[in-house]
Amino acid sequence: MTTQPFSMQGKTGIVTGLANADSIAYGCARALHQAGAEMIVTYGHPKAESHVRPLVGEMGDPELMLCDVLDQSQVDALFQRADERWGKLDFLIHSMAFAPRDDLHGRVVDCSWDGFAQAMNISCHSFIRLARQAEPLMKEGGTLITLSYYGAEKVVDNYNLMGPVKAALESSVRYMAAELGPRGIRVHAISPGPIRTRAASGIQDFETLARDAETRSPLRRLATVNDVGQCAVFLASGAGQSLTGSTLYVDAGHNIRA
Repeated sequence: MTTQPFSMQGKTGIVTGLANADSIAYGCARALHQAGAEMIVTYGHPKAESHVRPLVGEMGDPELMLCDVLDQSQVDALFQRADERWGKLDFLIHSMAFAPRDDLHGRVVDCSWDGFAQAMNISCHSFIRLARQAEPLMKEGGTLITLSYYGAEKVVDNYNLMGPVKAALESSVRYMAAELGPRGIRVHAISPGPIRTRAASGIQDFETLARDAETRSPLRRLATVNDVGQCAVFLASGAGQSLTGSTLYVDAGHNIRA
């Protein structure tokens, strides 16, 4: 019987960065479950557990694990558990970003070395580290997906330090796609427009960005975490088997506006 191109039946993976019901990670995990995937879902801080436990039903009761990407022992435990449970991985979603508030709210030229390094470590290099540990488990190929934003390409007011960091992330996607392609591993960035997540609330005057997107995007609305999740399903499923190294905009068309 021919497998439906958007089916994730029999596919297994990891979704990182769940914080609450507004998380992009939640939208991805829910959509992947609805398409038939099994997964481990991670949250980054013990305080988040009370917010994420009530969500497991909508995600198909996935295994939840604490995984702070700055704690290598937790990262090792995550991939060890995936190996024990399935012996393989088909997809990994990297949905996390961070910059210290003072550095994020200031000018790029004034950012501290420590703030820049921390933002780059959590928001960019963690994707590289996760990919390195996922690679041996993607024995028959797989898909690695991270989350970016238009501020990687153009200057967006108040995005500040995260612009260079996301630019590095998008460049990493292209290089990783070239390196891992011969093993059948595809690598992508999804670039949503403004979405009202907890992480977005750290951006100064975020509501101004959101209102601009709602009023000026061709579809006159914001993308949702479910929209991002559906894009992740497309990329990780057989429907996306010939795509790699891309940054896909899921932003109601806002990126085409001057």
